[in-house]
Amino acid sequence: MMRAVRDRCVWTQQIDHRALVPYLVEESAELIDAVEEGSRGELREELGDLLWQVLFHAEIASRDPDEPFDIDDVARGLTDKMVRRHPHVFGDAVATTPEEVLVHWNAAKAAEKSARTSVLDGVSERMPSLALAQKLLSKASQVGLAPAPSAHGGAPVDEAGLGDALLALVATARANGWDAERALRERLRRLESGIRAAEAAPEALER
Repeated sequence: MMRAVRDRCVWTQQIDHRALVPYLVEESAELIDAVEEGSRGELREELGDLLWQVLFHAEIASRDPDEPFDIDDVARGLTDKMVRRHPHVFGDAVATTPEEVLVHWNAAKAAEKSARTSVLDGVSERMPSLALAQKLLSKASQVGLAPAPSAHGGAPVDEAGLGDALLALVATARANGWDAERALRERLRRLESGIRAAEAAPEALER
């Protein structure tokens, strides 16, 4: 189907990988919404929309004159990676706890990425800031550099101080196993609900 769309749709024909990025971001965000507050039907639909993005990119890649690959190559590469990273499932390794699974996963990943020279290699700076902060704190702990969690004391006096305070709060989230990005999204949803309620009853604002 994707090949037919690429061949016959004039809009689709002129799209490349870079031009698809905004749609990928949008579809990913809509899938997150469906996971966190949507119905089963919405989740199914948004998974399909995100899958379409993957199929679209693979179809574009299949026509590259120098280094073509298609969706079968993508699936094959993913299958090989999952087998390597689950030696306790597909090999003789043993893992009886989630922590032991993570040890196997990280060991396989380290072997795959042996050419990397920094723990920061492969970390995308395009992640949302809170999610990036949480990721970087994890990387910082690997090299013995981990900002302390927030003590909830003191007020920032400038933007630099605000940045320090925000990072300390993210460190608190990480120390407790919380997702800082999700926590803020959920709090913002409550704020949005309050705004909509105020719009529906404007007299409440006058009291």
